[in-house]
Order: sequence, then structure tokens, then C-alpha cells
Amino acid sequence: MRRGRGVSEDSERAGDADYAAFVERCWGPQLRVATLLVGDRYRAEELLQDSLVKLYPRWRRVSRGGNPDAYLRRMLVNGRISRWRRRRREQLVAEPPDRPGPSTPEQHDELHRALLALPRRQRAVVVLRHYADLSERDVAAALGCSVGTVKSQNSRALEKLRAQLATPNHEGANT
Repeated sequence: MRRGRGVSEDSERAGDADYAAFVERCWGPQLRVATLLVGDRYRAEELLQDSLVKLYPRWRRVSRGGNPDAYLRRMLVNGRISRWRRRRREQLVAEPPDRPGPSTPEQHDELHRALLALPRRQRAVVVLRHYADLSERDVAAALGCSVGTVKSQNSRALEKLRAQLATPNHEGANT
């Protein structure tokens, strides 16, 4: 890494130590958010690692800004959107696969499947609002939309989740 003007080797090491401590502290919570955003732990780890690599050169500025967790969450959402856009393009292969890819234990969870069935924007709102426990204002900032959009997307998503989860086994539990 190049040192700029006035950046000593000691302060650079201190910044690296701060960054390493941040990564260690945030890995678990941010990995859970990423997993819910992409639906697969392995792709979530890739997304989080890519975001952390991109964050490293910006670490001094971001850490002085006051909320590196929010910055990283925004990077995860943006990274997810970018991957979604790239994946949407058709990929030609010589022959179709003979069976689907490997499944993970999380994919068998009913709520997890219901989350995956939501449109990407609604899923992002539900994950950030209810799982990451962000306020509506923070979710709006993370997604780059208005608070009203967050409220309407959240309402529609919860309605869809309730409809998907309303099976005979679940209806008796709500009475």
C-alpha cells in the first residue's frame, strides 16, 4: 500500500489493526445479512469478502465517517444488485446440467424459502428492517430510496410472507 503525505508507518499499522478488528467484529452479523440477501451462505461469503476487499482502501475515510457498519451494509446491497444484474444475462452452455446444484440446509427452512420468493427489493427491505433491526430511515438510506418506499415495500413483503406461510399448520397458532 502506498503511503500518502503525512501518513506514517505507525499510523498505517494502527489503521490496519483497526480494520482487522472491524472485520472480526462485523463478520458474523454482516454474513447473516448477506446470506439473507443472496439466499446462499457460500455466495454470501463471496459477497462479503468482495465488499471487505473494496472497503479496505477506503477504510481511513469510512472509519472517520462514524458508521462503517452502515457503509459495509450499503456495499453488500449494491454488490447484490450488481451481481443480480450480471446474472440476469443469459449464459449459454453446451448442455444443460443433469441435476440442480447443491442445496444448503437453510434452503429447507420454510421462512427462508418464503424470503427467497420475494422480489429482491422487498427482500432487502425485510432483511434490513427486521433482521438487521435498522430503522425505516436507515433502510431508506441503505437502499437509496425514500422512507415511504421502505414502508410500502415492507408492507407488501409482509403481506406476501403471511400469505405464503398461511398453511393449516400455521393458522391455528395465530388464534
